[in-house]
Amino acid sequence: MSQDTGVAFRQATIDLDALRSNFAILREAVAPSVVMAVVKADAYGHGAALVAPALAESGADWLGVADLGEALALRAAGITTPLLAWLHGPSTAFAPAVDAGIDIGVSSLDQLERAAAAGRAAVQLKVDSGLSRNGIAPAERAAVFERAAALQRSGDIRVRGIFSHLSNTSAVDDARQKQVFERAVAEARAAGLDPELRHLASTQASLEQPSFRFDMVRIGIGLYGLPAANSVDVAALGLRPVMQLEARVAAVRRVPAGTGVSYGYTHRTEHETTLALVPLGYADGVPRAASSRAEVSINGRRCPVVGRIAMDQFLVDVGEGAARVGDRVVLWGDPADGAQSAEDWAAAADTIGYEIVTRVGPRVPRVAR
Repeated sequence: MSQDTGVAFRQATIDLDALRSNFAILREAVAPSVVMAVVKADAYGHGAALVAPALAESGADWLGVADLGEALALRAAGITTPLLAWLHGPSTAFAPAVDAGIDIGVSSLDQLERAAAAGRAAVQLKVDSGLSRNGIAPAERAAVFERAAALQRSGDIRVRGIFSHLSNTSAVDDARQKQVFERAVAEARAAGLDPELRHLASTQASLEQPSFRFDMVRIGIGLYGLPAANSVDVAALGLRPVMQLEARVAAVRRVPAGTGVSYGYTHRTEHETTLALVPLGYADGVPRAASSRAEVSINGRRCPVVGRIAMDQFLVDVGEGAARVGDRVVLWGDPADGAQSAEDWAAAADTIGYEIVTRVGPRVPRVAR
């Protein structure tokens, strides 16, 4: 097979057509709910600079990020879509959020007071409905709601929304969390608040539990064509993986039987074979835990990873197959194209697809296709 010169030494190819298609499918599935497209963590590793504009142009009603730095970077890139950031440090300054028209997710009385001090902030109150993470603790809800209502009356803040996050543990646990959330909404209204946006569901609950959608849903991993849970069949929904991680073979050598491979010689060749060197490693997000367990595709042929995955590189046994320096290697991508999926790599590393794509490192360029 002739060499394909269209792929760099290493890169993550981002299929924006697949992204747009995924968004359209998911938006239709959850209609008429308002849709927040979640682009936190550099758009789940896909590159927010590529993904956010495509989602904004596709009609995302909101974009969601974890911290204010992510939100401000999107504003600096020219994104004008409504934005919510919900995870803040104790010294995070909220004035830049106000100036940039970014909604502040509030999880405590202290954050509420700091948002008010920033001047006319738009806030969305996050309540802890059972994850025990960030979010207003049950014992503090009454005080926060009362203070938020007072600050809204005085014009210091605008309470635009109220939200929470599910554990996705079981149908019973999620139903309990929904009850807690509904109770919190009722308490907020009793305190004099009337938030226009109530949101609880992310991808899984949005698809599986229509009653959890409320006014808005937060769609994250589904946008990128990966399942939120085993119960979500992305292929049946028509969703396609957006990221393909690929590289070029950096070296090829023929070795005899008994040759030690990579650090620790955790693998020794059983017979004479050919090894190909792939210039990606755990510094680039390739999980070391998948050593000698994952597969890649070289020239369209599946080949096993052998030996330990190192910081910058790993080896593949191509056997008697032809491989040359510069040949294209696909680690994960769309199974419909014959590639291993991010979920396949997740299984090899005993983790989840979210982690596989999100951990792809900064020295891997994201290239739109």
